[in-house]
Amino acid sequence: MADKKELYEASELYRIRHSTSHIMAQAVVEKFPEAKVAIGPAIEDGFYYDFDLPRPLTPEDLESIEKRMRGIIQSKVDFQRKVVSAEEARMIFHDQPFKLELIAGLEGGEMDDDGNPVTEKPEISLYSQGTFTDLCRGPHVDISTRINPAAIKLLSVAGAYWRGDEKRPMLQRIYGTAWKTPDELKDYLWRMEEAKKRDHRKIGHDLDLFSVVEEVGAGLILWHPKGGKIRKIIENFWSEEHEANGYDFVYTPHIGKAQLWETSGHLGFYKENMYSPVDIEGQQYFLKPMNCPFHVYIYKNSLRSYRDLPLRYAEEGTVYRYERSGVLHGLMRVRGFTQDDAHHFCRPDQMPAEIDFVLNFSLHILRSFGFSAIQAYLSTKPEKSVGLPEQWLAAEEALEESLKRTGVDYEVDRGGGAFYGPKIDLKVKDAIGREWQLSTIQFDFNLPERFDLTYIGEDGQPHRPYMVHRALLGSLERFFGVLIEHYAGAFPAWLSPIQAALIPIADRHVDYARNVADQLRKAGLRVMLYDRSERMNAKIRDAQNQKIPYMLIIGDKEMENDQVALRLRNGENPGPIPVSVFIDRAKDDISSKS
Repeated sequence: MADKKELYEASELYRIRHSTSHIMAQAVVEKFPEAKVAIGPAIEDGFYYDFDLPRPLTPEDLESIEKRMRGIIQSKVDFQRKVVSAEEARMIFHDQPFKLELIAGLEGGEMDDDGNPVTEKPEISLYSQGTFTDLCRGPHVDISTRINPAAIKLLSVAGAYWRGDEKRPMLQRIYGTAWKTPDELKDYLWRMEEAKKRDHRKIGHDLDLFSVVEEVGAGLILWHPKGGKIRKIIENFWSEEHEANGYDFVYTPHIGKAQLWETSGHLGFYKENMYSPVDIEGQQYFLKPMNCPFHVYIYKNSLRSYRDLPLRYAEEGTVYRYERSGVLHGLMRVRGFTQDDAHHFCRPDQMPAEIDFVLNFSLHILRSFGFSAIQAYLSTKPEKSVGLPEQWLAAEEALEESLKRTGVDYEVDRGGGAFYGPKIDLKVKDAIGREWQLSTIQFDFNLPERFDLTYIGEDGQPHRPYMVHRALLGSLERFFGVLIEHYAGAFPAWLSPIQAALIPIADRHVDYARNVADQLRKAGLRVMLYDRSERMNAKIRDAQNQKIPYMLIIGDKEMENDQVALRLRNGENPGPIPVSVFIDRAKDDISSKS
């Protein structure tokens, strides 16, 4: 079964985008003959190309480049492939240093023309269209008129280090997109514009949910009271559901001795993402990048019997990972975050049922937060791995059979597993169709061996348990960012930090509004009373801007009849209803998570 990436790279749309990137490069070189050209692949939803140019690009430059691209497309140029020797390639690209570096990599079998590592020495191929020739493995369209000039758009310019190395030259990366039809382009641009409106950083600021402060440090999140309230609601729901499903809660330190991370393998495989150690009484301690080794030692603390298994340890554990400043992004990519970790320890015969359990539990939690479109990806054994072949086969079969039983859509990523075990990734689509990876169910044949985990079987002999890592929400920070963008800050009532705004029309209505607020609080609702002296319309506008689900307007009639005039943030205006009826309605909405 081909995976999603393979299907995309074999598609007509991929060829259109790849070819459009070459046409863009031709237009750039025509505008800047002294340009040094780097790489220009097709990517999801578009393409980019990197250049070393004599000056920074402006929006006017993008307009002129895009105009020239349409002219090239309409001139009906052919895309022609030619295989050459390394020496011929060097002669053609004698004044292009980035291409010469790629040629050296191709010649040595180290990388392809997009700068990616390869396992076999590839042939060196060129593609030419019109006056432009590029080092490229393809594929491309046969003629430029396969590209619809009305369905292309240059989007932005960003800085990008050559080969992603901050010690190498900084290049200008032009991003663009191409589609088969103008309508598809229009739909994509709408989604891009909608994504800007939903940017969790802007909404987080506007709703006073969180902040990142330079004096504290990049990538470190300060949760404000309203954001903290939502986090607490998420944590309470998470804890209740885990306790009801047989998990034990554990808590572990934020630091650990170097020996712990040596045994786990983190110092060997992950050290560049760990913070520098601190010396304590002659021992080096590291901030933890993961919770796994601590949970392993909780397991090892007692002699385990086959009757004790499965064991399910869950923790909201804060971890710290060094991320380069260039990749930090609001809540989505941070340096300190709380991972909703769980580790399952089970017997081999329990594995199928345990995978069924953890998969269905993960789907239940994600659906409870309003995600209905969920796609699974099964990653199988890579070339280099640890563990016995029969273990891998059994684990992969258990994961795939569980996916089939749940009925969730899935794709297989052959060879995409970690070296220590196969896994399932669960990705959700948000309200505008973007895909976010949240949950991971990961087998681990490595740590049980490294830490010599055992249980005593029915035969009285020690046996090796299976270990399954499970991050359900991923991290509370990133999950909160996804929720903000999915709901555009208009959280469902059960998650809203303020569920009802009481808005008295005049000062004489304030005392009654306070009485209603007390009733709502006693019923368990989170309430805000607008008792300041402002015009009613200003109070309503503020409540709408704060995306509060229910606005309860209070005037003379409402006071006389023990009512509130209900107004919803979506513009609906049900009108006056008794306070008790509103309480019942709100509690129903909250309990059903609607």
